[in-house]
Amino acid sequence: MKSIDIIQNEIIDDFNMFDDWMQKYEYLIELGKDLPLLNSSYKIEDNLIKGCQSQVWLHAEKKNDTIIFTADSDAIMTKGIIALLIRVLSHHSPQEIAESELNFITEIGLTDQLSPTRANGLVSMIKQMKIYAIALNN
Repeated sequence: MKSIDIIQNEIIDDFNMFDDWMQKYEYLIELGKDLPLLNSSYKIEDNLIKGCQSQVWLHAEKKNDTIIFTADSDAIMTKGIIALLIRVLSHHSPQEIAESELNFITEIGLTDQLSPTRANGLVSMIKQMKIYAIALNN
């Protein structure tokens, strides 16, 4: 499995291929569309991320000492963002996830493009993924 840093660098390279933010938004939307469907049994109140403008459900489970994340959102852009986070953090150890520094978000310019409420939602998504990793680290 590739390290979190290698995956982040791949995402930065992916986004550098686009000339403007309209193309980057389209790419994010495609990533959201490609996100595997979340089992409807996981679309429960306990899996909703608090602090998001839109509804985002996040499920985490531990398999073979790594955490597997699945998610869904009712907002297409948010779905693309959580797809990126899953690509970076899923299939890594709880410790790697908890200690990760997610610099790709700034590097691709995403933080500059988000409204304050969406930026808060992004922080909430990352925080929840790290909380799950810590909780499942046993």
